Amino acid sequence: MIKNDIALEIEKYSDFNRAKSLLIVDAILNNLKKSLDNNEKIEIRGFASFRVVPKKSGYGRDIRKKKQIKIKKGRRIKFRSGQDLKNI
Repeated sequence: MIKNDIALEIEKYSDFNRAKSLLIVDAILNNLKKSLDNNEKIEIRGFASFRVVPKKSGYGRDIRKKKQIKIKKGRRIKFRSGQDLKNI
């Protein structure tokens, strides 16, 4: 499923046209991105929760050049599925 498919579903179940549906999807996704950027936890009951967790720095291996490289510390998004999603 892609963003356009989600907009089609919104269009099907509401009085909005395709352009308005795409604006709604964009607004939702932008709000989710902003929340994650501010280290806020996102919880969509029954579906999933998302949160940002710190990632430690460490060392990895460049297999082409066969030498060790340093990996910077950073952040990653952790996804945890909700009960309804687990029961599919």
